[in-house]
Amino acid sequence: MRFGKDADATSDVKDLRTGGSTSGFGSGGLSLPTGVKGAGGIVGVIMVLVVAFLSKGGGGGGDLTDILSTGFPQASVAEGGQAGVTETAADEDLRLFVSQVFNDTQDVWDELFDGAQVDYRKATLVLFDTPVPSGCGGAQAAIGPHYCPPDDTVFIELGFFRELGTRFEAPGDFAQAYVIAHEMGHHVQNVLGVSDEVRRMQRNDPSRENEYSIRLELQADCYAGVWARSAYTRDMLDPGDIDEALAAAAAVGDDRIQMQATGRVDPESWNHGSSEQRQRWFDEGYDSGRAGDCDTFSGDI
Repeated sequence: MRFGKDADATSDVKDLRTGGSTSGFGSGGLSLPTGVKGAGGIVGVIMVLVVAFLSKGGGGGGDLTDILSTGFPQASVAEGGQAGVTETAADEDLRLFVSQVFNDTQDVWDELFDGAQVDYRKATLVLFDTPVPSGCGGAQAAIGPHYCPPDDTVFIELGFFRELGTRFEAPGDFAQAYVIAHEMGHHVQNVLGVSDEVRRMQRNDPSRENEYSIRLELQADCYAGVWARSAYTRDMLDPGDIDEALAAAAAVGDDRIQMQATGRVDPESWNHGSSEQRQRWFDEGYDSGRAGDCDTFSGDI
């Protein structure tokens, strides 16, 4: 993936790394939590929320844990800088790339919301290496990259991306970009009110909790594809980038993760979707470039 020399790598990014070590990632792999254990039903009220935005088109371009009363710790440097961490050249390149991808997704969604005459609320990216407080019970490496709705914030520990290429066998910069774009898809859902409505549905019908979760996750994958189409139309992609994203989507499918962890697959316990589903919905967003085609709340998925 290519960025111009003027690509934004500082806005809405907080670098809270301290140089401390992390405890590694849990056996569940990339959890990509959305602040709910499940999501995404097929009821009319969700469609009212979504269609109000999606029908205007625009192309290309877990339950919450105890909420902490404390906010983000104050870094000793300005936003976009580093709080006392010494980086290698590779670390610096990765930080720059992740920040640029985040800000580009933010700009694309801001433009799409503006075109649909819907107010957009900006997200924040927090980079961390030791546990930091959040409105979702705290961010730590074992959780993996995730979006916290109360904070409007994406949390990323950069070491995950090294494991994405080795442990999850999904190398490449656009595999990393897919993960960031997926989390920003959850921000879009949060801004539209879909995430709140889904939590209500889960409380009302716990038997469908996992189904609802899968539907919300797949829509976030589709939204990631919409952003990828925008990047393609702006001549930002390299040959093979979309294949890297699809490999990452497959790597974090519930069936793939379960097989690697336990040697068996249990569809009844899925809450993010299979590798095939995740690839297919990313493709749906990428092929059309339209958020309006990311309707995972109707029919089969």
